[in-house]
Formats: sequence, C-alpha cells, structure tokens
Amino acid sequence: MAFHLRFGIIGIDHNHILGMARGMVEAGAELVGWTTSSATPLKMLQDFGEAFPETPMLEEAELLEDESIQLILTAAINSERADVALKAMRHGKDVLVDKPGCTTHRQLEDLRACAHETRRRWLVSFSERVSVESATLADRLIAEGRIGTVVQTVGLGPHRLNAPLRPTWFWDRAKTGGILTDICAHQFDQFLHFTGSTEARIVSASIGNVANPGRPDFQDFGEVLLEGNGGRGYARVDWLTPDGLPTWGDGRMTILGTEGYIELRKYIDIAGEDGKDHVFLVDKAGVQRFQASGEGTPFFSRLAADIETRAETAMTQAHAFLATELALTAQAIAEKAQQNG
Repeated sequence: MAFHLRFGIIGIDHNHILGMARGMVEAGAELVGWTTSSATPLKMLQDFGEAFPETPMLEEAELLEDESIQLILTAAINSERADVALKAMRHGKDVLVDKPGCTTHRQLEDLRACAHETRRRWLVSFSERVSVESATLADRLIAEGRIGTVVQTVGLGPHRLNAPLRPTWFWDRAKTGGILTDICAHQFDQFLHFTGSTEARIVSASIGNVANPGRPDFQDFGEVLLEGNGGRGYARVDWLTPDGLPTWGDGRMTILGTEGYIELRKYIDIAGEDGKDHVFLVDKAGVQRFQASGEGTPFFSRLAADIETRAETAMTQAHAFLATELALTAQAIAEKAQQNG
C-alpha cells in the first residue's frame, strides 16, 4: 500500500501555522482536522478558516487518538507548544512545531526524554530558512563550492511590532520566552545549518528595551555572538522595523566563505529590485545577482518522506534540539547580564 501522510493541527495562535500547513499539503499530505484554544484571536480563526475551509474543527482527543494521523503541527502560544508536542509523541505521532519549539530548559529536557522514549521526531519549523527560496539557492551555491568553506554567518532578523494587533500573551515574557528564545531562534538554526556546526556555544548575548518605555518588561532588541565547530556567527534581532518599510522586516543573512560570500535579502531589496528572495554572490570572478524564485522549499516534502522512511533528510533531531538549546541559553545569559547590569 502506498504511503499517505495524514496530519492534524493543535494550536493556531501564530500565523506561521498557515505556511506550515500549506507546506505539508503541497507535499501531498492530508490535513485531517484542527483544534485550538479559546484564547486564539478571532482574526486568526478567520484566516485559518479561509485558508482551509473544508477542514473540520475537532476535539484535541480526536486528533491524538486517531491512529491514522502520523504528524501533528502546532503553533500554539509559545509556552504551550511543549505540552502539545509531548502529548502528540506519547500518542505515537511525530511533531512539527513553530518556532520557538519551547520556552524553558525544563521543557527542552522533557522533550528530549520523550523523543528518546517514544522514538518520535520533534522538529521545529524555522520558517526564515525552511520556507524561504533564497535559502534554498544559498544551499545549492554553497554545495557547488562557489564561496569555498563557510567560516561565519551574520543574520539580521528585524520585525515590525504592530502593537495594536498583538494578543495579550505577546507581551508576557513567560509566555513568549523572550526575544532571543523567540525570533532569534531562526538565527541559531541558520548559523548551525550554513556553518555545518554540530556543536556550538554562546560567546555573548544581550537584550534590551530601547523603544517601548511603556512596556518596561518587553524586549525589543537582542544580539548574540556564537562559536561552533564549523564556524562563528553573529545575530541581531529586533522589533524596530519602521512603518515605512513595505513588508514586515528586512531579513538578511550573509554567509562568509574562504573564497567569497553570499548575501540573502529575503523579503525586500530596499531601493533595489522589486519582489523578494534576492541573492548576491561575490567571488574572485566578480559579483552576481540571482532571483531565487522557483528554487522551491524542499523541507516539507523531505519531512513527509522522512516520516515514512525514518530518515533525517529534512532536519536532524540533533539540529532541532541544539538550535533550541542555544536560543534558551542565550536568553538566560542575556537576562542574567541585564539583571546584574
């Protein structure tokens, strides 16, 4: 019998779930049903209903106990994602979690133990890489040897705050995990991926509130210096994108190699060409500009195949755990430094 992947969704509190679900459907998987909490904003419920109008809303127990469902997706409130994942794995299902995969070291320890015990996969959808065609093109250019050996990454992750549109939990540090745990999770993933590092440590980390005095506990700026066994990295994230930018953030990634470098301008090329997924390569031959549209985002189809074969072509379990551990550790280091101020 041919393998047919069926999946369910528990928690749609962040709109990343739309891209995650579409990615799996486009990979040939069937969305069986979904559920979420009573705290999910009406706008999110409407957007999800419009995207998947024929998919029924079910009880959580129905999704967990349906043995034909092999995969659970979740974009619940950040602090609740670990609980969803633990339940799913204990019901024999693999899990794809929106970033951040969890918000505390204790949750991470529980997830590690559960994945080991159940032999289920716990993976994180780091959308700033796995859902971005310019990152796919960068993978190909690096594999072709165009910039030599990668030695460093510089990742920039600015975001627009959109304060009036944010749910109450967005302002709660305990629920979000903090800026380095949350939006900087993307940068830890990309650092490990592009440098090929399987071991890494936080050299330094800092956080701050530079533009939101009315919310003194909110973190709107963060930066991290990293060292891995495949290279070094720097990351800066913030909630400072000005309203004049015609997209939510000017996300960029520069990958430095021994023979050249690549810059990804993922979502916009300010004062340049229209569109997104712009890639620049500089080497001894000169400067090249690529438009990555059409390169695809193979993560989801690879994940679907991995669920059947138990291979790790989409993302290794070790990678998901290490990227998450780095995010949690950086957050802890930065908060301790801030307290000692």
